Amino acid sequence: MSGSGEGSLSASFRRLIAATGPISLAHYMAEANARYYGSRDPFGTAGDFITAPEISQMFGELVGLWLADMWHRAGQPQPVHYVELGPGRGTLARDALRAMARAGLTPQVHLVEGSAALREIQRQAVPQAQWHHDLSTLPTDGPILLAANEFLDALPVRQLVKAPSGWRERMVAVDEEGAFVCVAGSAQMDPALPEDRREAEEGTLIETCPAASAVVQEVARRLAAQGGAALFIDYGHAHFRTGSTLQAVRAHRKVDPFADPGEADLTAHVDFATLAPLAQAHGAQWLGTTGQGPWLTALGIEARAAALTRAAPHLAGEIEAARHRLVAEEEMGDLFKVMGLAAQGWPQGAGF
Repeated sequence: MSGSGEGSLSASFRRLIAATGPISLAHYMAEANARYYGSRDPFGTAGDFITAPEISQMFGELVGLWLADMWHRAGQPQPVHYVELGPGRGTLARDALRAMARAGLTPQVHLVEGSAALREIQRQAVPQAQWHHDLSTLPTDGPILLAANEFLDALPVRQLVKAPSGWRERMVAVDEEGAFVCVAGSAQMDPALPEDRREAEEGTLIETCPAASAVVQEVARRLAAQGGAALFIDYGHAHFRTGSTLQAVRAHRKVDPFADPGEADLTAHVDFATLAPLAQAHGAQWLGTTGQGPWLTALGIEARAAALTRAAPHLAGEIEAARHRLVAEEEMGDLFKVMGLAAQGWPQGAGF
């Protein structure tokens, strides 16, 4: 059995479940991803997955130009802070800051990162940054220009399933062979759902992500209080849907999320349909939620690709392949969404 060693997370979970009963899926996912991200660099071809900034510099540059454009049209307030949540290897920050500098913007840099291993890698790419474990220690003395790419998808989700006797939370238990399996919990969970979603057929599954909601609320509050703009870019849906989207990726392949906790990246699709009104309720402008492909195209990725190709004709094939991967509907262009937020009184963002 994989991951059954004494010090493994699997073994810890089995001991906990034996002692106290099934654990919530959110608990399982939070512990598994904390172990996973805390111990390695999972990004790139040698890691487990590739994110948009690693595919091409064009992605980070256009994020940086979007933020710089918002700042210029808001009157160039100072001081101003670039904030990134879950900055990976620092590639997005490096590319975005380079594009911002060309546009006359040199913000203070703040990276929100809990992994010591990744902080070391980020320090090489963005040596001027200040690091934070969460949003609570970010400065309050000026507007924030925030980017969060593939950050929300790794936050733990709760799954609620409609049982004959009402809504129950999906829990993780251990079967007779010692494998992790999902079971319905005993606690009544109807109050955890909005009233308009409680009526559903038996077997209906709804995912919620309290952690993503908390992050978006905090960002919206800061935008309302300090000014600024924010981009959340992630795979997810702009309209409410039911069903499980939990998945695990290891070595660029999908694997069983319950096979080896802590050894694969666990994610779930982001429910942008819930997050947009939440941001508005906490004082931010919702600029829109759109596909990554249309958004990058509206920002001029074609022109940027052409310029890069003129500068390095021998890389024309690679540049075009990267552009296609970022914007094509069957690649990342439709599955990945971009949600824009801004302070009240700040301009409407390009591409929405």
